[in-house]
Amino acid sequence: MVAFVGRMEMLFVASADAEGECDASLRAGPVGFIRVLNTRTLAYPEYRGNGVHASLGNIVENGHVGLLMVDFVEDMIGLHVNGAAEIVEDAAFRVAHPDVPQDESRGRRADRWVVVHVEEAYIHCRKHIPRMARVTEKREWGTDDPARKGGDYFGAKATPPVLPAQRRRFPRSAHLGSGSARTLRSSASRTV
Repeated sequence: MVAFVGRMEMLFVASADAEGECDASLRAGPVGFIRVLNTRTLAYPEYRGNGVHASLGNIVENGHVGLLMVDFVEDMIGLHVNGAAEIVEDAAFRVAHPDVPQDESRGRRADRWVVVHVEEAYIHCRKHIPRMARVTEKREWGTDDPARKGGDYFGAKATPPVLPAQRRRFPRSAHLGSGSARTLRSSASRTV
């Protein structure tokens, strides 16, 4: 697992706030950007991003995270890691882990680190992982130019916000397998 983590270039991070509202985010960096600090601890850098801070905000409220790393190119296999996360400023992280090199090669420097104390780690089977091919391209790492970051690609700025009263807080059903589901709450208690 340590060797697998060491060759990853991307990481999917699942987090939830104190109310259970979930978020999934992608983190990416050069090979080895996810650091294994010891047999039960890993860390990944947080770079300047889109300014939403959904993952970091969630971690402040609820430190439990789920990480998913997938090898789409060589072995078509994945690794799940669940644990308790804490946010550490870069300067404090460097004092605690002076052996972790800084990545400034592409104009990126970590603002902070997410340190994950591993509670469990297990395989994600390869059955439905597609094989992908590596493509070399020049990327605009470290940019703050909205157009090069994707801008308002989905046109979300023109969409009216969803008011809290309109959001459904919890699912109505839980999937039990074989396509069946059981009702968790009645239709009358549902808010749409």
